[in-house]
Amino acid sequence: MFLNNYHHFKNKEISILIFLFLSSVLIRIPTIFILGDASLENEWKDIVNSLSEHGQFLYKGLPNIFMPPLYAFYLYFFSIFNLEEQNYIQLILLSQVLLSSISVAVFYKLNKIFFSQKISFYSSLLFSLFPLHIYACSQISSITLQVFLTILFFYFFFEIPKRRNLLSIFLLSLVSGLLILLRGEFIVIFVLSFLYLLIFFKVQMKSILLMVLITLIIISPYLVRNILVFNSVTITKSFGYNLWKGNNPNSIVEGSVFLNKNLQKQIENIPNDEYYQLNLDKVYLDEAIKNIKEEPKRYLILFVKKATSFLFIDIKSSQPNYYNFLHYLPVLLLGATSLIGIVLSDKKSYQLNYLILIFFVNIIIFSSFFILPRYKLAILPLQIIFTNIFIEYIYKKFFRRYE
Repeated sequence: MFLNNYHHFKNKEISILIFLFLSSVLIRIPTIFILGDASLENEWKDIVNSLSEHGQFLYKGLPNIFMPPLYAFYLYFFSIFNLEEQNYIQLILLSQVLLSSISVAVFYKLNKIFFSQKISFYSSLLFSLFPLHIYACSQISSITLQVFLTILFFYFFFEIPKRRNLLSIFLLSLVSGLLILLRGEFIVIFVLSFLYLLIFFKVQMKSILLMVLITLIIISPYLVRNILVFNSVTITKSFGYNLWKGNNPNSIVEGSVFLNKNLQKQIENIPNDEYYQLNLDKVYLDEAIKNIKEEPKRYLILFVKKATSFLFIDIKSSQPNYYNFLHYLPVLLLGATSLIGIVLSDKKSYQLNYLILIFFVNIIIFSSFFILPRYKLAILPLQIIFTNIFIEYIYKKFFRRYE
């Protein structure tokens, strides 16, 4: 009897995973052909061309340290097939469709840690059908890869306390290394997560050190490259620029890149050598710090506006089609229900407390810089999980009595 029930459960779960994956693929394929980008532009075009033509990771003809490397090499990988540009772009977008669809299936497994099969299924379906999530895979942007790796990170993170085997350790370390190479700010999440494993889940120090070592090995080729080229132990140097973009006299929630005459003159005086991007970022950093020191109240208020926009919607967005109800209505509703879910969550659960911690750390990090609509996807999986808590509470409170 037990074995029959177990096999029935496993077969049902496999069917659910297949359904979530295939339905996500079928929904997204038309999107990339109707709304998808048609070519590489701006920094991605420049970097991929330098990799293809010169075998060097350059940006504007100089060694790159401004852009994180992972998505650039992701784009470069597809260029080795020597396809015409239209087919090349479509291949990239199709690959993002696959990553996005796999994300939905893994998100279901992540939900199962906290919720029933039914809630996990419907919340994964919501994640799959969320308009911003569907649209993202049609754009040449690292956000789809980021969401994919982030969900894997959360899933493998919760596997460590349960399994504590070498495979789990390696998988979490691998994803951590890739995320560091994709998003510089992930280093903060990485440090907090491993401290959390040590303090709250009582994972042995030797396991933590092993994961840190494997992560360092994964990022070491690019780290060594930056040490040799720039004499700097870093993955990327764009902190100053991003801080200035979100904290200058013309900044709104989405930031601003308007240069005043003084800043323009400082930039023009930077020597055009291999250290140009390092020195450029330092100029932006100094300018951002000066702005914040001169008007701390103004930038504190702007920080609150950015955080509110990140949680809900930007009431003064300049982005095309931002106020399409298919975009702003789901975002607004999820923002409200997820906060209620956090309030209702079991504060004794180390697992939920970890997700709440990472949720607010993400809000603090992004709101310190600037908020673009696609950034919402960085916290969308967490918002859906917190919304599940709210839905579960409503169901138990008002509907279970009628069963």
